Amino acid sequence: MLGSAAFVLNSRGDILAANRLGQVLMSPVYEMSPPNMTRFVFLDPGATTFFRDWHKVATDTVAILRAEAGRDPFNKNLTDLVGELSTRSDEFRVRWAAHDVQVHTSGTKLLHHPVVGDLDIQFESMPLPGDTDQSLLIYTAEPSSPSQDALALLASWAATPAALPGDSATEDSTETASKHSSET
Repeated sequence: MLGSAAFVLNSRGDILAANRLGQVLMSPVYEMSPPNMTRFVFLDPGATTFFRDWHKVATDTVAILRAEAGRDPFNKNLTDLVGELSTRSDEFRVRWAAHDVQVHTSGTKLLHHPVVGDLDIQFESMPLPGDTDQSLLIYTAEPSSPSQDALALLASWAATPAALPGDSATEDSTETASKHSSET
């Protein structure tokens, strides 16, 4: 998977583990602790710039949470997250009230990375065997595309310590994984 960003997420959007390219690609998400995709989408003002298709990402994120809430309605951590976002984000509250339920296992994300600019990234998500609460998410770029060139540039930076100025994603992913595993 050289040149692919990989993440393990739980049903709430917590990033439990990521390869180095994943950390650098999603560096804005790692500015919050713990890194959580769902909170980033709705609570970080920079998310609307980072996701060029923010409205679609926001709608899809809520639809996935709705599916998870239906699958595991007594998950206190998920219920707490929904409560938090409902009180802190009008955008979340409106989407949650729409009752859209979907699971998105593949598609395209349109990102604007603070260092390499616009990226059109394909993603694929698959559940991890033996744990219905966790999934592996892989981001790749179309071969020979500007997005692949940008990912390659990020990968070269990711191969060096303290890859990006102000990069808070330098935390070792195994430390992140063990820290968040205790929360699931």
